[in-house]
Amino acid sequence: MSTYEDVFRSSMADQEGFWLRAAEGLDWHKAPTKALDDANAPFYRWFPDGELNVAFNALDRHVDRGHAERAALIYESPVTGTTLTYTYGALLYEVARFAGVLRDLGVGTGDRVIVYMPMVPEAVIAMLACARLGAVHSVVFGGFAAKELAVRIDDAEPAVIVSASCGIEGKRVIAYKPLLDRAVELAAHSPAKRVILQRSQAEAEMGPDDVDWAEAMTSAEPADCVPVDSTHPLYVLYTSGTTGKPKGVVRDSGGYATALTWSMTNVYDVGPGQTIFTASDVGWVVGHSYIVYGPLLAGATTILYEGKPVGTPDAGRFWRVAADHGARTIFTAPTAFRAIKKDDPDGEHARRYDLSGLKYLFLAGERLDPETYHWASDLLGIPVVDHWWQTETGWPIVANPAGIELLDIKPGSPTLPLPGWDVRVLDTAGKPVPAGEEGALAVKLPMPPGALPTLWNDDKGFVASYLSAYEGYYLTGDGGRIDSDGYVFVMGRTDDVINVAGHRLSTGGMEEVLAAHPDVAECAVIGVSDQLKGQVPRGFVVLKAGVDAGADRYAEELRGELVRMVRDQVGAVASLKEIAIVPALPKTRSGKILRKTMRGIADGADEPAPSTIDDASVLDTLRPFLRKP
Repeated sequence: MSTYEDVFRSSMADQEGFWLRAAEGLDWHKAPTKALDDANAPFYRWFPDGELNVAFNALDRHVDRGHAERAALIYESPVTGTTLTYTYGALLYEVARFAGVLRDLGVGTGDRVIVYMPMVPEAVIAMLACARLGAVHSVVFGGFAAKELAVRIDDAEPAVIVSASCGIEGKRVIAYKPLLDRAVELAAHSPAKRVILQRSQAEAEMGPDDVDWAEAMTSAEPADCVPVDSTHPLYVLYTSGTTGKPKGVVRDSGGYATALTWSMTNVYDVGPGQTIFTASDVGWVVGHSYIVYGPLLAGATTILYEGKPVGTPDAGRFWRVAADHGARTIFTAPTAFRAIKKDDPDGEHARRYDLSGLKYLFLAGERLDPETYHWASDLLGIPVVDHWWQTETGWPIVANPAGIELLDIKPGSPTLPLPGWDVRVLDTAGKPVPAGEEGALAVKLPMPPGALPTLWNDDKGFVASYLSAYEGYYLTGDGGRIDSDGYVFVMGRTDDVINVAGHRLSTGGMEEVLAAHPDVAECAVIGVSDQLKGQVPRGFVVLKAGVDAGADRYAEELRGELVRMVRDQVGAVASLKEIAIVPALPKTRSGKILRKTMRGIADGADEPAPSTIDDASVLDTLRPFLRKP
């Protein structure tokens, strides 16, 4: 068996051979003879002479090989009390028919289709139906504000929009159709038709340009797969929280499918017939890669979960889903586990279920603090694998490659760069820094297959946003360090580095200290303006369930303890003196803490709740704490 070192060196020494061998994991209409096309650098293209269909690789080929009865998609919806299983044969039947619906509405190769859906099987079916036709899907998170949806409509110019009458967020039913109608009114571009899935929780009023999903499916004839160039766009995914012209991350077909297929085996250690439970949303890159495409390309079983880690109905729901369906791997964001830890600090819910089939917990989307790592690791007794990647990269940059070999875990590090990713730490002049020193994390070009080749209709924006800071490098926007063993430590966005009286300090480092306190469930540290020092840090902590912070004396003692911990472990220069105990932290729907919004409010700006916020009331509750002089 190969070691990580062997595999990584091979990817660097023989990039062409390594990725051509990886591409053999797919069924090609026309097999590629060349891996990398660098003739128009920095616009790199992968497998330029190859042709394939990604939906065929995700569904048809498994059915053709006799696996029609294997479970492909399990829909778990605690908010509606629904559990459904789609076999590969059944899912293929639905996808081919919905592709026929889209074809009959005039959708063809290269046309865009916006998918504005909740976490229901029809969202996956719509994505795969687009891929089947060679159409380009752009999934917009269900319930996104009308103005934000309108901006994306104008940028993608879809021929058709696929939506639903409503979504369900916890105990709230959110009507989608009024949001969609308003977005179409605001947009300059007008899609020809809107296909609407009616849900019983809130049925939508239909208009002349609206097509009922169920009615259209009854008369649809299935559509065949359309082979496309490897470089043909599979989808466009807009980065969250953008203003003005959004960044539409383009994903190609062949490079992306190759990278995902390789990663399912070598990173996640999930193969045909095994089950992965990725608790994310199809509106985010994690959902695209590891709810939909990655597991199905691998012939695995994927779980689509419509619910929350807590409150639907309790902090044991993840464990029940994993136990009921024999999940080998759970993949979610650290914030989900912090929420579970807050509600169930002793892990009582997990002990009620048979989790003997669970082999790995993968966490990504934000920095995994060591306290959450240790809590999950001690509770489950399995490898807890932190890994680091971005919307732009499509699959992990740095991870512990469980399918090759499990390397030693260092809490706070997502471990080592994966094949094809040449990760460097650079100073402000673009020079590599010595091991152990912090700087900007960057990737030496070219990036491997699966990473974005450009932005939708915006080559100049692609270069300006990602490639202009350091020549020959992709700027990740994250800061961190690489230790003497090559382990990468990601300390957070570079704009989370604050300048206190001339000292550059990572708020991530301070958060790591605060999170280690036994009473703290989660925390955030932001830098706020200060006339004397330029910036000073301010901390916000949420306490675990059962900890009584009502007593003023306890609250003062805790604040004092936390301040001393930061002073002892980071240094007096950190100057962290203000810590607020708050009921919750504002987050995006994907679980990222809205630190930039918090900073703006603390600095006196009239920051509105961003369109990506999960619960705007949390931000309203926090405003008095943030504006405290």
